[in-house]
Amino acid sequence: MKKITLLTFITLLVCTSCVTKKKYMIAETGRIAAIASGDSLYGLLSDCRNKGTQMSAQIKNLMQDTTRMGNSIREFQNMLSSNMTQQEKLNALLNQKKNELNERERTINELQAMIKSQNDKVQHLLNSVKDALLGFSSEELTVREKDGKVYVAMSDKLLFQSGSATLDKRGEEALGKLAQVLNRQTDIDVFIEGHTDNKPINTAIFKDNWDLSVLRATSVVRILTKKYDVNPLQIQPSGRGEFMPVDDNETAEGRSKNRRTEIIMAPKLDKLFQMLQNSEETK
Repeated sequence: MKKITLLTFITLLVCTSCVTKKKYMIAETGRIAAIASGDSLYGLLSDCRNKGTQMSAQIKNLMQDTTRMGNSIREFQNMLSSNMTQQEKLNALLNQKKNELNERERTINELQAMIKSQNDKVQHLLNSVKDALLGFSSEELTVREKDGKVYVAMSDKLLFQSGSATLDKRGEEALGKLAQVLNRQTDIDVFIEGHTDNKPINTAIFKDNWDLSVLRATSVVRILTKKYDVNPLQIQPSGRGEFMPVDDNETAEGRSKNRRTEIIMAPKLDKLFQMLQNSEETK
């Protein structure tokens, strides 16, 4: 009985041992496979980590590049904005200069038109005076234009007796014809200048040639304004004495030419002077 039991125990032990070894081999094979699989996964994980690290580095580099590009873009935008502002300033300055040029051209055109108008007036005045005084000889008077003014030089033979400031009838007639022109030309200034030769004079009426020249000028003004109704505000008398001769006082002929009364007529230049002044102020 004991032998049967022992045999049975041994048989069970052997059987149990056999089963365990088989399972062990299976388990060992699984373990090895798992280790291999784990190594493979670890390798994959390691590769992923490496690639992740590389990608992180690349992302960091990209972010740095993006930051640099952003800074560059902002710099370019600032430069562009600055350039646009400068361009706007240049455009504004250019427009201002264009406006100034246009204004200057407009002023020049107006001045040229006004000067032409003045020249036309002077020419018309010259022709009118020549026509009015056509009946008088060149020894009695001369008419000329100089520097935008009309000069009528009347000799003392036409206007006065020697050493006198009283007008002759022939002189009054000449002044009457001239007054007709002056009364039609109300926009002109008239200057009456008395001139003498260098022969001294000293009488109860005239102390010197200054007196004689001034009184002759005022005598002409008096006739023009009182007898022929020329506007007194247009006329300004003055005496030049012997100090503005037109010929040599050493000869009788020269002295005769120097003894004269000049009537100088010029269109009013107030508007022209005002425009010139304004153009100077705007420079």
